[in-house]
Amino acid sequence: MAPNQALPHTPAHPGAGRIRRSAAAAVAGLTAVALLSACGYGSKNDDKPNTAAPAGDSASGTAGAKLSADTVKIGYFANLTHGTPLVGLQEGIFQKELGATQIKTQVFNAGPAEIEALNAGSIDIGWIGPSPAINGYTKSDGKSLKIIGGSASGGVKLVANPEKIASLDDLKGKKIATPQLGNTQDVALLNYLAGKGYKVDASTGAGDVSVVRSDNKVTPDAYKQGSIDGAWVPEPTASKLVTLGAKVLLNEKDLWPDKKFVITNIIVSQKFLAEHPDVVEAVLRGSVTTNAFIKANPDKAKAAANEAIKKEAGNALEPAILDPAWADIDFLDDPLAATLQTEADNAVTAGLLKKPNLNGIYDLTALNKVLKEKGQSPVADAGLGAK
Repeated sequence: MAPNQALPHTPAHPGAGRIRRSAAAAVAGLTAVALLSACGYGSKNDDKPNTAAPAGDSASGTAGAKLSADTVKIGYFANLTHGTPLVGLQEGIFQKELGATQIKTQVFNAGPAEIEALNAGSIDIGWIGPSPAINGYTKSDGKSLKIIGGSASGGVKLVANPEKIASLDDLKGKKIATPQLGNTQDVALLNYLAGKGYKVDASTGAGDVSVVRSDNKVTPDAYKQGSIDGAWVPEPTASKLVTLGAKVLLNEKDLWPDKKFVITNIIVSQKFLAEHPDVVEAVLRGSVTTNAFIKANPDKAKAAANEAIKKEAGNALEPAILDPAWADIDFLDDPLAATLQTEADNAVTAGLLKKPNLNGIYDLTALNKVLKEKGQSPVADAGLGAK
């Protein structure tokens, strides 16, 4: 994702520009559920209090302070691109910031389900991909949510069977999997292929290259059986396929200026934000503290994330999968707002989305307050912070 700027960047690769934006894009042309899902790997729905023991230090925490809400309900995926909540909850960092306010968590498989939960009040704050956030905001006429912070960039790759696809010039006639019809990676692949001159029907996946929609949990078996030749997928699925013999053909970050694009950001119910700004600020402080912890303690953070995945998904990731996957994800506080705008703009250009009004989708006031407290520079909203 490009750094925050008032105007969207032009992607480094001719097809890259249309990549992510289409995630937002597909939102308009496809159904909300099939459309935009944040891809989980073996995740499950769950609703439980978080009981991890507090760990780590906070520069200006709220530990022991009485906040305005007794409980905050947090949603996320059991996925490495959601490493901030995985690590922060596992290490007790969020609980330390929230003091006496209890945390209840819910793990989701897909972005649309998380948006539905936010709209229904089942969660208050969530970590989610950019496309579901755009979809949720536009579908509600700008009334349901706000993006209040960033979380992760990167962690998406095109991998392929080297016996069938030797290079990016060998894609014609091949079968490439994506996690779900219209999800972020699906749209990214469709737009990359369009940029290379291939013709593919977006709804069926048929064309010069066959786009096969396959759940991340199923894709490794499909690869082993030979029913797909490659996949454009998030981590850790990409690294799982590599352990099965696949080779990395393309890292999506190479298609973006500065090798950065939003893969996970933080959203909040506008109602909860208005009623409990102190709780929202505490969660953001926990997020910033967690991201700093991840950078300062990469191995410990990686182990914590894997332990959290084991608890939620039932199985920990093997080192051969965990290590390269974790290394490819950048955890950050900046929501990289310009890349969100790029996604939306390019989606419109591709004809997959009517021009959305994203004005007001961001409220970075609390995040910038926390960053200032910690002596860090503020982050920008690319002109999308006010209606």
